Amino acid sequence: MSPTSPPSTTALPADVRDDLDAALADLDTGARTWAALTLAQRATLMRRIRASVSAVAAEWADVASTSKGLRPGHPLRGEEWLSGPYAALVAVDAYADTLDALAAGRSPLTRVRTSAAPGGRTAVHTSPLTATDALLLSGYTTEVWLTPGVTPAHAQRRAGLAQLTPTASGGIGLVLGAGNVSSIPFLDVLYELMAANRVAILKVNPTQDALVPVFRRALAPLIEPGFLRIVTGGGDVGAHLTQHPSVAHVHVTGSEATFRAITPGLHVPITAELGGVSPIIVVPGDWTAADLRFQAEHVVTMRLHNGGHNCIAGQVVLLSEDWPRRAEFLAELRAAYDRAPARPVWYPGGEAKLAAAREAYPDAAWCGDGTRALVEPAASDAGNLETTEYFSPVLGVVALPGTGQAFLDAAVAHANDRLVGTLGANVLVDPVTQAALGAGFERAVADLRYGTVAVNAWTAFGFLTPTATWGAFPGGTVDDAPSGIGVVHNAFLLDDVERTVVRGPFRPFPRSVGRGRFSALPKPPWFVTSRTGAAVSEGFTRFRIDGDWAAMSATLLKAFRA
Repeated sequence: MSPTSPPSTTALPADVRDDLDAALADLDTGARTWAALTLAQRATLMRRIRASVSAVAAEWADVASTSKGLRPGHPLRGEEWLSGPYAALVAVDAYADTLDALAAGRSPLTRVRTSAAPGGRTAVHTSPLTATDALLLSGYTTEVWLTPGVTPAHAQRRAGLAQLTPTASGGIGLVLGAGNVSSIPFLDVLYELMAANRVAILKVNPTQDALVPVFRRALAPLIEPGFLRIVTGGGDVGAHLTQHPSVAHVHVTGSEATFRAITPGLHVPITAELGGVSPIIVVPGDWTAADLRFQAEHVVTMRLHNGGHNCIAGQVVLLSEDWPRRAEFLAELRAAYDRAPARPVWYPGGEAKLAAAREAYPDAAWCGDGTRALVEPAASDAGNLETTEYFSPVLGVVALPGTGQAFLDAAVAHANDRLVGTLGANVLVDPVTQAALGAGFERAVADLRYGTVAVNAWTAFGFLTPTATWGAFPGGTVDDAPSGIGVVHNAFLLDDVERTVVRGPFRPFPRSVGRGRFSALPKPPWFVTSRTGAAVSEGFTRFRIDGDWAAMSATLLKAFRA
């Protein structure tokens, strides 16, 4: 998701080394304790974590916002509510439900709908699962597609992963935490425990050091019995831990450069999430002026959320050069890019990435406060735009010929073959055009070689949904891992996962009524252009904590003023 500090060959001071060794010794004991817990006890533990996260939620969101230069009252502080405590709360709830099912002798999928997907695949419909989910995230759904040939019956039998054999310890896992999104280290620790029965030592990225006291309180139910230790430091600490004989597995969320620095001397298995260059395929259709404006804001959100410091940020818009509304869409895109709220380029190296873009593309338009590049090269000259994850506010538009299925197939091939990475792809298509394409559209979704594909949504919605999976498209190896190896989140603990497919509404309320997929949201609170996004995101999180419908009613009224 973000660059992490590369391993260092610098020798650690003796006292630091001793502290790390002591932490691993504690975890060795903790691994045996974890293996002795029943499934019901583990479910209870998840609910204790829920209570501890609830207690620190406001501080978590505040510290994360402040560390990124978002002052109190800034309209984008809601991002830190949704991508921090909200993501943590829905994850522990989902894991607790899975453990409850397994403890009762049921598959986690017993009450979950499945259907056929293209190419002999099974789709597991992983959200919404409750009326509350359907209300808060109105119009948005997720499916996990399993690898071709896996039947629903097989999926039911295999769901549970390591929790099917809870007494078999996976040892100690090292989690090298991301530095950009505050819930990532938290969620990666949970996945080690749940998917592999591994206790964890979490090395926090230095950009998140201010959150360590919050993490320690939020995760106290894991720390107290020795299931987790949290440490800080730079690449030298990471290098010591990756080579430590007590560590049985490494998981890293970071850059490909960090991954390359870790793997040569590594003697244990590794999983990773390494980001990439994400496409936004805009399928030409008969869009209204309101459609053009809404979807332009959607694209800008994909790029500017978290200041652009996201592995899943949309970076390359693939647009039809033959679309009659192309010029109008580009005008709306430029206007939305300009008017999004100003914020610092806060991630280390972000300014250097912008400078590199300025040098590579001297004709780029610089929008907003001058820290947002909009690049429109010819397809043959896209170069760095398609091979460099800028991890900063750099958005490109590449024109391809054709309309209809011909354009869609060309855009899919371009994304697969020209853009670096396989983490996520976004497709925007109006309901009439999608219906006209029919089976050809679903085939195109299946042809995209990405771990998450979002239709009329941003792939980050898949990240936020705990029962979805998150990670690169299958096939990554230590020698060739364009966006990493393996998945995380996956609260149903599904085996044989290929991808997650997110689907959302092309139009917001009230234009969604009778015109495609319905949504009750006038504008999603995660849009960077939402006037009430901060208050609504906080309200959604507080509702997940206390279930107070009276307060939620007030939050929904604010959502209608977005």
